[in-house]
Amino acid sequence: MRIVFFIGLLMLFASSASYAQTDPLLVDPILVRLKARLVSAADSTAIPYANIVNNRNRSGTITNNDGYFTLDVLNIDSLIVTSVGYQKKVVYIPHNYMGYETLTFTMNPVSYAVREVEVQGEKPKVAGDLGTGKPVDIPVELRGDAFNERPPIIAALFNPISYWNYYLSGREREKRDVREAIALQNYWEMHSQNYNKEIVMKLTGMKEAAADSFMLWFNAQNILPYTSSEYEVRASIKYYFEKYKEELMQ
Repeated sequence: MRIVFFIGLLMLFASSASYAQTDPLLVDPILVRLKARLVSAADSTAIPYANIVNNRNRSGTITNNDGYFTLDVLNIDSLIVTSVGYQKKVVYIPHNYMGYETLTFTMNPVSYAVREVEVQGEKPKVAGDLGTGKPVDIPVELRGDAFNERPPIIAALFNPISYWNYYLSGREREKRDVREAIALQNYWEMHSQNYNKEIVMKLTGMKEAAADSFMLWFNAQNILPYTSSEYEVRASIKYYFEKYKEELMQ
């Protein structure tokens, strides 16, 4: 009986200790520097430029080109992770995490169900007396109704319909808007590699909350084009950080 009682006590203590480790209310909050990587659950490839937001204080960051990110958190925090093409996910910081290793979080890609489409039709017949046609010598940029760039005035002499279609056609304006949006997205992706919170904190020595405030002020100045080089970004951050400190002192 004593042996059974002793074993029961051991099991009770073990379950209590396990419960204390898993229940957030019984864990002492500790500030740690989270180092983690975000990958796809489908093929383990990195997920770049994903948004990471802390549920507790709404601070956040984004993953770099290789899916890595760092963030100051408590060991009881949870993070909201979102990325285009993936399902929204909430991840929890392990209570025993001390910031020594790099954690890996996975996201599930969004699956779109597309019903089967059956295409029917007949191959058009070519009249036997028309031949196969001859190649033309008209430059590519003067053919049809599409110009990738603004057509020169001389194009109005060779192909006036396409020339005026560039300015008057809604379809052509829509294609130019799409190309502009694609270029803007590419600029943002390149820009985020040179300008992000980690770089600001490294160059200014500020903590995360202060860096957020400075970046809001810095962005409002509208002085940093998307095409800025890494050197231009770093020089601008250092220069305007001094201006920012002067404003705070006034």
